[in-house]
Amino acid sequence: MNRKKNTFAQWWWKILCIVLLLFTFIKGLTVKIPNLPALEETSRNLFFHVGMWMAMMTLFTVSVVNSIRYLRTFNLKYDIYARQYSVMGIIFGLLGYATGAIWMSYTWADPNNPLFQSFGALAREPKLIGAAVALLIYFAYLVLRDSISDMDKRARISSVYNIFAYAMLFPSIWIVPRLLPSLHPGQEGNPAMNFNDVIPEMRMVEFPAFVGWALLGVWITTLKIRLSLVKEKRMNA
Repeated sequence: MNRKKNTFAQWWWKILCIVLLLFTFIKGLTVKIPNLPALEETSRNLFFHVGMWMAMMTLFTVSVVNSIRYLRTFNLKYDIYARQYSVMGIIFGLLGYATGAIWMSYTWADPNNPLFQSFGALAREPKLIGAAVALLIYFAYLVLRDSISDMDKRARISSVYNIFAYAMLFPSIWIVPRLLPSLHPGQEGNPAMNFNDVIPEMRMVEFPAFVGWALLGVWITTLKIRLSLVKEKRMNA
């Protein structure tokens, strides 16, 4: 009986992840979409592009929590957790960046020269610049951590830096870009994220998609953590 309970506790959220992502792909490609100027059918990317960012924020949040747990307990396993969640957060951040760039090429770019115009818009878009800055800060976290050979010193320094990196997420992604003129959906003149423009049918797909992508990120990270702990044991054996 206890074994069945343990098995269920280990797998229920993974099953939920699979169900939510299947729902996202199937319903996301068939749900009714409002015919907004410029966006049109590309609004379906909301379930994927924004979902990647939500997963990234979830993973970075879990990462910084584990860094704080390390600083409180000095248990090295929490430093390993923090690193792996940061790595997966960066991966989802890059996926969010890529899906956003593709979306941009269909909505902001000049149809006669979309590649050139996309790079021009990229260079001027504060939200994309802010996202790039945030990801570079986390790349620096990985470089810093891997450049220190002493395990205890590495864990302490990287944990403190991880807290700094997480604090920089909010001004670089959520605060500063909103103070500057932007073509990004959600800003004035291009309202994809406005509740008045995203119909209830889309919300029914949007929120399950956010949870599904976040669970997928956590699932992959737990597998990477298990591999890291096995390697750590072999090195210390």
